Amino acid sequence: MAAMANAKTCINAKLYTKVPDGGWGWVVAVAFFFVEVFTYGVIKSFGVFFNELMAFFNESNSRISWILSICVFVMAFSAPLSTVLSNRFGHRLVVMVGGVLTSFGMIAASFAQSVNMMYLTIGLVTGLGCCLSFIPTVTILSQYFDKKRSLVTAAASTGECFAVFAFAPAITALKDQMGWRCSLLVVGVLQSCIVVCGSLLRPMKIQNDAEETPKKEIMDTTYVLENEKTLTSIDSIDSGVEITSHQKANDNLKSEIENDSPQEKTKMLEEARGPMKKTKIPLLDFSILKNYSFICYVFFGLFGTLAFFAPSLYIIPLSISLGIDKDLSAYMLSGMAIAEVFGRIGAGLILNKRPIRKIYIELIFAILLFVALIAFPFATEFWGLMVCSVFFGCMLGTVAGTHIPLLADDDVVGIEKMSSAVGVYVFIQSIAGLAGPPLAGVLVDQTKNYGSAFYSCAAGMALAVISLALVRPCKNGLCKRKETQSKEEDTKEEEASKEKDVHDVPIDFLEMDFEKLDGSVESGETV
Repeated sequence: MAAMANAKTCINAKLYTKVPDGGWGWVVAVAFFFVEVFTYGVIKSFGVFFNELMAFFNESNSRISWILSICVFVMAFSAPLSTVLSNRFGHRLVVMVGGVLTSFGMIAASFAQSVNMMYLTIGLVTGLGCCLSFIPTVTILSQYFDKKRSLVTAAASTGECFAVFAFAPAITALKDQMGWRCSLLVVGVLQSCIVVCGSLLRPMKIQNDAEETPKKEIMDTTYVLENEKTLTSIDSIDSGVEITSHQKANDNLKSEIENDSPQEKTKMLEEARGPMKKTKIPLLDFSILKNYSFICYVFFGLFGTLAFFAPSLYIIPLSISLGIDKDLSAYMLSGMAIAEVFGRIGAGLILNKRPIRKIYIELIFAILLFVALIAFPFATEFWGLMVCSVFFGCMLGTVAGTHIPLLADDDVVGIEKMSSAVGVYVFIQSIAGLAGPPLAGVLVDQTKNYGSAFYSCAAGMALAVISLALVRPCKNGLCKRKETQSKEEDTKEEEASKEKDVHDVPIDFLEMDFEKLDGSVESGETV
């Protein structure tokens, strides 16, 4: 059954001898853009419903905020599940199911009669659907590109930024005309477009050295059959004729093998060597946890996530506390979103340059993001906060748009293990995503100063910078030592297997040959 299921996932899979770096990958990039629009874009725009939900359910701001917090947490926490399902059933099917769950959760929320029901519909169902939609899409997009991977992924990830511009005013206008329930219903219907995006994710497979296996099978078959043919001929002829017969047998056998079809060659090999063993591909490769460079990168994502959400939540309260008008404060979020678009595309262009060590460029981006967070509490008027917002948005775009695709870089885990790496990486990020905003809120309540929220984010980003700086040294040091040891062990195993093959096959032949040779010598002496 498992073999049949694995075979089904490979149906219509496009085979490539190398990464296409384009082709159908451009369609996948467009699909990823709209997946970003209807997942992260909707999540970031959900704040327009807060006042109406608080008034309708007569609940506090914190109780309503948990709707979004649970959604983000479930989206990140279920990342390993998304990876396992993608490896088991394929990216296309998982994304389509994710689109159905995302749409169903939002539509069901439009009929909710309590906040607890919205925790279940939007928080759990939509959160799980967003995870099943986002993780497989970004994974397969990275597989379609190599040289242009950073640029394409960064450009496609701007979908959430454009969604903030489009959805916020559109949903507000729709909400004023039809109410929040109809607005959620419309958003849920629009999110069903993720199903269409998932159907565009054509499976692909990189097949290297495809012609080497048949050649190896022919050589193995020839070696086995030559030994069998030789052993058979020894019993019927003397040593003088044996050499000639052995040469003729080899020539005839080679000509027979050259004329045989590949199916017959495979059958001959299986009869001589027994059934071939098939390697089982794990659904979630936990060997990446032995990679010290990946562990350091995971800590970078864990601490860096603390800086991703809190600034956008506290920039308006900070500006209002400084006496800035509420309408002017809203422009800071707009400036932050616009700058994030340019930051994502700019980072993609920079990382697309070759030769370049991408991990070092990401380290520079993280350091600049730390500087932006430190600068917020020192701003005291509108233009100062606007400059900080634009600078922060740009740096946030450079890091947020590249930190997941960078897992495919050889300095971290490489493209072969990216699927498992994304699941584990985003899963661990969920801890910071859930704890970051409440931690900043506790500091604000204790100090009565909104600048404390930005200091907590800056502290997390400082730890992220240190972790990211250790990725490359771990790759060059600890990992290379392990690779050298493993190579030495593999070499010893190969030598042992060669010695075993030598002792297994030729010994009987030599013993029988020497008996024939001794007999012929004795007969010659008698003559």
